[in-house]
Formats: sequence, C-alpha cells, structure tokens
Amino acid sequence: MAEDNREVVPGVVVDPDQYREVLDKLAEIDERIEFVSAEIAQRHGKKIGRDIGVLYGICGGLILVLAYYLLAVV
Repeated sequence: MAEDNREVVPGVVVDPDQYREVLDKLAEIDERIEFVSAEIAQRHGKKIGRDIGVLYGICGGLILVLAYYLLAVV
C-alpha cells in the first residue's frame, strides 16, 4: 500500500451525469422534507393560536362580567 513511504488513498471515479442525477434526487427529497415539516409546524401554530385565543376570550369575558357587577352594584 505504501510506495516510497507515502500512503496511497484510493479514489472513486463517478460518472458526472449520475452524480448530478443523485444530487437532484437528494434536493427533491430535501424539498419534500422541508415542506412536510413546515406543514406540521403550521398545524401546531394553529392549535396554539386557537388555545391562546380561547384563553384571551375567557379573560375578556371575566373582565366584562366583573365590570358589570361592579358598576351594577354602585
């Protein structure tokens, strides 16, 4: 393996067209993964937004009820 005390690293020869084809397929797979993860994040965001909206609605309703009772008593 060593010639003149130098290590020889084996190399691989790949057809450029096949290499580009593999890179294109990997890019397409990466796009799909990004799209799916974005859709999942959007669904989680909608769920969290709905929950926060419900909480704000409950707090607003309680404030209105308390204001009504305080003003009605006076």
